[in-house]
Amino acid sequence: MQGELFGDLPAGSTARERSEPAPGAVLLPGWLGLDEQLRLIAACREWARPPAGLHTVRMPTGGVMSVRMVSLGWHWYPYGYARVAEDGAPVKAFPPLLVDLARRAVADAYGERVAEIAGAAAYEPDIAIVNHYPYGAKMGLHQDRDERTDAPVVSLSLGDSCVFRLGNTETRTRPWTDLELRSGDLLVFGGPSRFAYHGVVRTVPGSADPALGLVGRLNITVRESGLAG
Repeated sequence: MQGELFGDLPAGSTARERSEPAPGAVLLPGWLGLDEQLRLIAACREWARPPAGLHTVRMPTGGVMSVRMVSLGWHWYPYGYARVAEDGAPVKAFPPLLVDLARRAVADAYGERVAEIAGAAAYEPDIAIVNHYPYGAKMGLHQDRDERTDAPVVSLSLGDSCVFRLGNTETRTRPWTDLELRSGDLLVFGGPSRFAYHGVVRTVPGSADPALGLVGRLNITVRESGLAG
């Protein structure tokens, strides 16, 4: 774990601007500055430590996910949430750092339209899932449906770039849009896109800023659970 966490998209300098690849989905490139990224990476290193730390996930079909993850607030398992992690330890608390960051993310993404997006104006995040993508890891198309609310999902990218596939709400097939996500990018999806299928097609090894000191990609997704207790 320590060697991976601590330690073929073009590298050109093309302008990247705010975009809305689907209704309710907003991409804000470079939303996190370098200092904020470093702060989050340091926090991820602490969250990754046992107990209730970084772990692999075995699916009900017997397959093992290529990413490893740690949950905060509630522990995610296929397909639900619990208060106890894989190793039997209580899940780590949801940190105030992510409360403030996620609320700011939703406000910045939707601006004056925040009242038009379900759950955005009174956003109460209480879950974070941190995924570490080592070289070669990816994430199949899936929906985030284990929460009991339709409040937006906040996704923060750190480290290597990736190709993120944002699909439709009905099937894993087309139509979909492929987005380049780089370190520091913010993607928020809510409203009509809250239950869109999405995943990571591939990561781009070595594309991160060396100043981050990170091997691979970290993705922090923040959600409102709607769960009691």
